[in-house]
Amino acid sequence: MHYLGEVLQNDILICSLISWAVAQGLKVPFMYLTDKKWNIKRFWGPGGMPSSHTALVVTLSIMIGSIHGFDTVEFAISSVFATVVMYDAAGVRRQTGTQASVINEIVNRIFIEGEKITEKDLKEIVGHTPIEVFAGVLVGIAVSLIYLMFF
Repeated sequence: MHYLGEVLQNDILICSLISWAVAQGLKVPFMYLTDKKWNIKRFWGPGGMPSSHTALVVTLSIMIGSIHGFDTVEFAISSVFATVVMYDAAGVRRQTGTQASVINEIVNRIFIEGEKITEKDLKEIVGHTPIEVFAGVLVGIAVSLIYLMFF
C-alpha cells in the first residue's frame, strides 16, 4: 500500500495529470464558442482545442527538467517523447480525422436510400491543428509554472 502513497507524492505525475485535466476541461468552453452549444462529452473526447496530449507531455518535460535538471537523460527522453506526441497529434491523427470525414461523406452519399454499412459514423475529431497543439504547449507551460510556484 505504500506504493500508492509514493505515487500520490510524485509531483511530476500529479502535475502532468493536472495539466491533462485542465486542457480537457478547456475543450468544453472552446467547443461552445465554435458550436454555440454545451457538450460535456468533449471533456473525454480526443482532438479539439487545446491538445491535452501536448499539455501533458510538455508538463512532463518541464517538471522533469525542473526537478532532475535540464541536462539529464530523463529530460532528453521526455523532450523527444513530447516532440513525437506533438508531431503525431498535428500530423497523423489530424489526417485520420480528415480521412474519417471523407469516408463518412462517401458512405452517406452512397447509402442515402439504401442500407448503411455502419450505424455510427467514424470519429472525425481525433487530431489537432497546429494552433491546437500550440495551445496545448501554452497550457502545459502555464500549469507547470503555477505548480512549481505554489507546490
